[in-house]
This record gives sequence, C-alpha cells and structure tokens, in this order.
Amino acid sequence: MAAADELAFHEFEEATNLLAETPDVATTSISDQLTPKGHVAVAVGSGGSYGAEDEVEESDKTALLQEEKQQPGFWTFSYYQSFFDVDTLQVLDRIKGSLLPRPGHSFVRHHLRNRPDLYGPFWICATLAFVLAITGNLTIVLAQRRDPSIHYGPQFHKVTVAGITIYCYAWLVPLALWAFLQWRKGIRERMGPYTFLETVCVYGYSLFIFIPTVVLWLIPVPWLQWLFGALALALSTAGLVFTLWPIVREDTRLVASVLLSAVILLHALLAMGCKFYFFQPLPPEHVAPPPQATSLPPTIFLTPTPPRPVAT
Repeated sequence: MAAADELAFHEFEEATNLLAETPDVATTSISDQLTPKGHVAVAVGSGGSYGAEDEVEESDKTALLQEEKQQPGFWTFSYYQSFFDVDTLQVLDRIKGSLLPRPGHSFVRHHLRNRPDLYGPFWICATLAFVLAITGNLTIVLAQRRDPSIHYGPQFHKVTVAGITIYCYAWLVPLALWAFLQWRKGIRERMGPYTFLETVCVYGYSLFIFIPTVVLWLIPVPWLQWLFGALALALSTAGLVFTLWPIVREDTRLVASVLLSAVILLHALLAMGCKFYFFQPLPPEHVAPPPQATSLPPTIFLTPTPPRPVAT
C-alpha cells in the first residue's frame, strides 16, 4: 500500500503559490530539452511583449548594414584611405607582374583583382623622380672627375622637373585613355573598359622598371645606356599592351591600332625625354693646346743704296 502512495502524483504547494504570485514568469520543463535544434521556443507572457527582442535585433542588423553600405564622400580622408590599404606582399606581387609581362596575362585580372591601389603608383613615381634628379647630377660629377674643365653646379631644379613630368604622365595619360575608352564604350556596347583607378594603377606599376634602368645609366658607355633603355621600354610597353588588348580588341582594327600605337609612342617619348634631359651628352674632354714658343721678329738690316750719278 505504501508503494502505491509513492507512485501517486503529488502537488507541490510552494510552486503553486509561486506561480500564483508571479503569473508572468516563464517555466521550463523536460519537454523543452527535447525541442529540435531547428525550432525556436517562444514564451508568451501576459504583458503582450511577443517578439519584441527579435524586432530590436532585426532593426540593429538593418542599421549596421546601412552603415556599411554608406561610402564616405570623395572630399574626406577615409575615402582615399581604402586605396592605400595594401600589404607588402600585394605590392611586391604587382611589381613582379609589371616586370614579367606575358601574352594573355592581364595585369588587372591576375594581379589587381578588382582592388586597385594608389600606394604603389604614388611611391613608384616619387622614387623615380628623385632617382632621375640624383643620377642626373651624379652624371655631371663623374664627368667632372674625368675632365676638370667641366664646371658643375648643383641642379636642384631637376627634382621639380622630374616630379612634375612623372606625376603628370602617370595621371593625365591614364585619364585621357580612360575617357577615350568610355567614349568608345558608348559606341561599341561590347567594350567594358577598366575603371580610372585601375588604369592609373597599371601605368604607375609600369614605371617601376625605369628605376633600376636610370641607375644603370650612370655607366659612361653610350651604347650600353641605350641598350638598357630599350630593354626597359620594351618590358614596360609590353605590360601595357597585354593589359589593354582584351579591351581594345572589341573595337575596330583601326581604332585599336591607333590607340596602342599612341600608348607606345607616349611611353617612348617619356623614356627618351628623360634620357636626353637628365643625361644630356657631355662635351668631349677638352684638351688644352700646348703653349707655343713666341720668337721675336728678326731684325731687318737695310743695305745702303749707292748714290746715282748726276748727269752733267
């Protein structure tokens, strides 16, 4: 009989009284532990706060997404900060890609990957400008050691000339190229040109090959200087042509030929202009003529003429 009383259901008065005093409290049972993981148990209270926490979370997520989508204006510093967000490995990989161009290997597709940067082009142009100015002065210094008759004076204006030339080329030429491709895009719908920043990035990294070339121009051998210059120009223009070809090939053959020819010609003019201005050919070594011994004019002796006879 006692065993039957133990198996009977007993009510706990303390729990009943507690529930009566606080009707809004939520209770859990063993069945809650057996709830499948894919379902959510919702507690409904008498206060009418059904799903209030879920609505707050949804509103917070929506606000965060809107803040992520809002991009800062171009006049703010944070707008340009994203273009300098690259690491050393990415910059080195892009420099390597500009030094070793391959047919069918687009610099934009394989190295930029829709993430152009301004860090590499900015410092490449700055380094090239300073190296041009410094080596241009060193050329005259080395020539003066070989020939003391050559007068040397520090030419600080070459830094300004080099900086203006390099930065104008690295920005204005890509701007003109991008504007032309945008115009052709309206005529040829199949053309999909690169963005302006991608074009600037391609031109900026293509100038890296000229930095070691300018240093090698210090060798006072004219034919060797022209050989290094031709090799650097070939590698740099090849990278530009291989990158632009997938875009311009959708246009007519005439337009594609003229555009690529203009790109190669402008690149060659930049290289030759730097060669002739900063490494202008020096005059040959001036050899002073040996001093000539000056002799006094010989003394002229006049012989007296005999008197003429007077006729009588």
